[in-house]
Amino acid sequence: MDIAVIGSNMVDLIAYINEMPKMGETLEAPDFKMGCGGKGANQAIAAAKLGASVMMMTKVGDDIFAENTIRNFKQFGVDTEFVETVKGVSSGVAPIFVDPSSQNRILIIKGANAHLKPADIDRAEVRLKNCKLLILQLEIPLETVYYAIDFANRHHIPVILNPAPASRELDINYACKCDFFMPNETELEILAGMPVQTMEQIQTAANSLLAKGLKNLIVTLGEKGSVWLRGNEITHIAPHKVNAIDTSGAGDAFIGCFAHYYIATGDVEKSMQMASLFSAYSVTGQGTQSSYPSKTEFEQFQQSVHLI
Repeated sequence: MDIAVIGSNMVDLIAYINEMPKMGETLEAPDFKMGCGGKGANQAIAAAKLGASVMMMTKVGDDIFAENTIRNFKQFGVDTEFVETVKGVSSGVAPIFVDPSSQNRILIIKGANAHLKPADIDRAEVRLKNCKLLILQLEIPLETVYYAIDFANRHHIPVILNPAPASRELDINYACKCDFFMPNETELEILAGMPVQTMEQIQTAANSLLAKGLKNLIVTLGEKGSVWLRGNEITHIAPHKVNAIDTSGAGDAFIGCFAHYYIATGDVEKSMQMASLFSAYSVTGQGTQSSYPSKTEFEQFQQSVHLI
């Protein structure tokens, strides 16, 4: 197994509205879509679509959403042996309200994701310890994240930690045990407690975290590309200009793609370049996982920008 993702899954319930109803008011909305999301699931699907061998460890509820979530993993070839049901609990859901200007309001209900515990990692030890890379986020309990990092360190498995959603409760000492720490600029701002409006400010904020002992800090910057900082070195990966339609899930696309290419090549800069291109493709379509290209689609996209 190439990659193990220990993290969240969500069901996105997207209502496209003309306006938000007032208290006690009922309004008709023009459109609705349901999709599979969650940071962990998105990253797993992104890597799997590119051909990586991926296993997912997550929890679903005993409701109508669970079967669809598991079926979605399977259709993209993600191993679901450790996608387990929690009785009497809802699946994680994200009701999203999108207005005509594309502004959105989102509610997150973790549901079964909050029940992913350290004991689950112990039960999967035989499978997990043979993985080449472990990916974690913060939509599951912190105690489980910490336990997974310690597990990976004991078995000499590289770890990517995506500190999303950002939490000031995150123990930086555990982040320093990870091979790659991958926030976006907003998460960097929260974790460092410093402004990130300019590249100079981003570098200053990043250096404040590196000074605490991080090994490799990769910050995704949306339309500004991404930066890789380690020690006194910094590498900037330029963005690929596209007509962006929907940016949701772009950061997860970057991480899933990076993981796939890093496993294949061990080349961080090359993996970032491919991840930048993959995430650029993703923002040209609607949704999260549905906007991620297959391996063939991605190769065609690379040809269109003269990379292969």
